[in-house]
Amino acid sequence: MDKHAQTGWLQKLVTRRSVLATSTVGLAVPAVMTLGAAAPGGSAAQAQTGVVKKITMYAEYLPGQTNNYFIGYGLEEGKPTIPGPLLQIYEGDTLEITLVNKTDQRLSIHPHGVDYSTESDGSPLNDSFNAPGQTRVYTWRSNEMTAAEGRRFMPGSAGYWHYHDHAYGDHGTAGLLRGMYGGLIVRRRGDILPDKTFVVVMDDQRINHKKAPDTPMFEANLGQRVEWLAIGHGNLYHTFHLHAHRWADNRTGMLEGPSDPSRVIDIKDLNPGTSFGFQVIAGQGVGPGAWMYHCHVQSHSDSGMSGIFLVRNADGSMPPGAQEAIDRFHGHEHKPAAADTAPPPGEPATQGHAHHN
Repeated sequence: MDKHAQTGWLQKLVTRRSVLATSTVGLAVPAVMTLGAAAPGGSAAQAQTGVVKKITMYAEYLPGQTNNYFIGYGLEEGKPTIPGPLLQIYEGDTLEITLVNKTDQRLSIHPHGVDYSTESDGSPLNDSFNAPGQTRVYTWRSNEMTAAEGRRFMPGSAGYWHYHDHAYGDHGTAGLLRGMYGGLIVRRRGDILPDKTFVVVMDDQRINHKKAPDTPMFEANLGQRVEWLAIGHGNLYHTFHLHAHRWADNRTGMLEGPSDPSRVIDIKDLNPGTSFGFQVIAGQGVGPGAWMYHCHVQSHSDSGMSGIFLVRNADGSMPPGAQEAIDRFHGHEHKPAAADTAPPPGEPATQGHAHHN
């Protein structure tokens, strides 16, 4: 174990939620690991300090492939996913990951937003990686905000982060291309907990390694508190836009009072290696329906970087017109606009948007 994890306050272990596996429709990831008690519907996070959570993750080729190209992380052997499991802890807690490499390639797991030693860096620079078939332990620590001089504070670890391979193909480039990434959330005690969390990874011109119409359809009922975690990878910049919903551009997406200066937005830049998150109330002020999420770089959206956020009625039933919208989305031919459709300089663009049913 990382020697830095052996501090006195970490010896108090408390009851925490175990690893959950779910196949719920619309979830961005099929498994969630979280610490502490979490109640739905806008309750506050309550957990003690000093939790050490030990989990085992497996890096494996996705089943059903003929070329063993795509690789994912999983909490169970034989069940890798893209993205990998969503990991959640509270500030002050430690996550100890035993990574089992089930492939014939060098790989690792590297986090953003938390503390770790060089042994847990996940980079070949520090000789921190799994050789083919090797098992290795990575220790990630988090800390709470602390007071500093001059009425200032040093930030804690709370935030919307992510993890990824950093060893397959020099700096992990080959690992990312093959799907080795996932979401990491560090919560502050007292944070409002969501009913659902969705992870959207924009990697080159794909969302969660898919292009429309095969991108994830995320689902919630009207009035549910929904959390989004957006992550950028690859070599292109993107913008994440969610139709009919907006959030505050701060750590949580919620305003902390009438004088909170945070901008209220419905679109945000998402560049390689960046991540952010926010919470919204599904359908608040607009009602249920099939709402689009997509990259607002037009050529990226045209090429298939879009998906559906389905807000059902409060009772879970399908709202009028939603199924028809979903059918149109699946029948639409997603491809870049043809060069000959672009208007000459100084002339307005022609109207129209073809769908193929």
